[in-house]
Amino acid sequence: MKLTLTRVYKREGVNGILSLNEQFICFTIELPWRDNKRNVSCIPEGQYELRPRYSPKFKNHLELQEVPNRSFILFHPANSALKDLRGCIGPVKQLTGIGRGIYSKLAMEKLLSIVHQAIGRKEKVVLNINSNRYEYLRQVQEAHS
Repeated sequence: MKLTLTRVYKREGVNGILSLNEQFICFTIELPWRDNKRNVSCIPEGQYELRPRYSPKFKNHLELQEVPNRSFILFHPANSALKDLRGCIGPVKQLTGIGRGIYSKLAMEKLLSIVHQAIGRKEKVVLNINSNRYEYLRQVQEAHS
């Protein structure tokens, strides 16, 4: 299964749309791009395998594998990139600003359901991160229609 995260970069943070086969799953929030520096930057664009993970802090969540020069990059609930993230990706149901959103736990539940179903079918789950602004805008319009 191949998920696509299409980003739009702003100075204050990164907003994105997560989709599967061009079908909207949720929005995402991330820290701004700061040369892939630990704890203060989103990760580079590219393709990453996703694996389920559990921790007492985030409960069930996802970990991106083999991120260049980074470790423990996660998909976990977050409503503010600057307050809640240190390089990870926060799924949200609705964007409220640059790097901000709401209903993150609901978005995380939806994403986990999709990923766990694929894993149950013995599929490898891959996330492709890109930054096609026009594709992002098209998907935003579709998500709100």
